[in-house]
Amino acid sequence: MLLVPHRGPGVAEDALSPDYQRILAIVRDAGGPVATKRVGEVLGLRVAVRGKLESLRGKLAKLAGRGWLRKLADGRFTTRL
Repeated sequence: MLLVPHRGPGVAEDALSPDYQRILAIVRDAGGPVATKRVGEVLGLRVAVRGKLESLRGKLAKLAGRGWLRKLADGRFTTRL
């Protein structure tokens, strides 16, 4: 099973791991496009340390690549709903 399954008919959010569900909820609750740094702040990451955001950026990109989020041209993320 994929850690992040492709979004599609019959695939609910609970198919995602709890970490990915939390990231998805943060983006949804932002109410609009959100930067990786802001998601990291909500997660309590040390956002001032550049390397701390790289794995989070990868997770956001993976969610976008599998249809759960949309990545905008400016690098911010938003929900597809």
